[in-house]
Amino acid sequence: MTTTEHSLPTSRLPHLPRLPHLDTLVQGSGPALLLAHGAGGGVHGNFGLVLDDLARDHTVIGPHYPGAGGTPVAAAPLDVDELADQLVASAVAAGQESFAVLGESLGSAVAVRVAARHPERVTALVLTAGFAVADPVLSLAAQLIKALAAADRWDEVARLATLSCMSATELAAIAPADLDAKAAQTLAGLPPGTVDHFDLVSRVDVRPDLGTLSAPTLVVAPTGDRLVLPESSYRLAAGIPDARLVELPGAAHMLSEPDRMAWLRHVRAFLGSLAVK
Repeated sequence: MTTTEHSLPTSRLPHLPRLPHLDTLVQGSGPALLLAHGAGGGVHGNFGLVLDDLARDHTVIGPHYPGAGGTPVAAAPLDVDELADQLVASAVAAGQESFAVLGESLGSAVAVRVAARHPERVTALVLTAGFAVADPVLSLAAQLIKALAAADRWDEVARLATLSCMSATELAAIAPADLDAKAAQTLAGLPPGTVDHFDLVSRVDVRPDLGTLSAPTLVVAPTGDRLVLPESSYRLAAGIPDARLVELPGAAHMLSEPDRMAWLRHVRAFLGSLAVK
């Protein structure tokens, strides 16, 4: 598993004269998969359980948003158009002219914008625990995270993230004495750009893009998600022409290993169905 730095070919993206560098993981060979990770996470945090499997027969390209991985924190508020173009530039810099985009949580909105701005490059979309615009629960969570972080109450940010990203069943199975350890683990994994990511969560709105998309799309809805409610996934699927919807019964926002393996089976079946056409 390697992380490779690339210079970005801005001449191929003429509407953005200059693009900042994103620290990008490139692994495997074969048809390209461009990963769009969620807020307050990164490529390994979202996709680590399946990176090696996907890279067996795909070129996996995982750019880190500003403030995640090795990408510096942004100097200005994140812009979804620029972020979408940065992801595309990372894929082109890795030698990939076209690719499927796998978006998770905030990454689903970013993936939708990638497909809307660069339809000639996107061969398929997989949108997991996604949303086009934050619903009231997600909007409130983003506001709380920003307010707690501004007060330097990062322990509470981690507790909120732990509570939100696990299912009710998973939380019930944890002994109260172990919850602090779980929150500490969450805190250790929060990247420096967490607040910037959740600021974008609170502002992004790609609803106008949905009806314009032409790439084959799979929407995956974890039905136990307490941060991005499954209704947001249902609305994504309803808004994108001919999108397929699958549910992961009881799955949380952060997929457990069994749920991630079920996700992998659905994603492989979807991508395989496109390959045989």
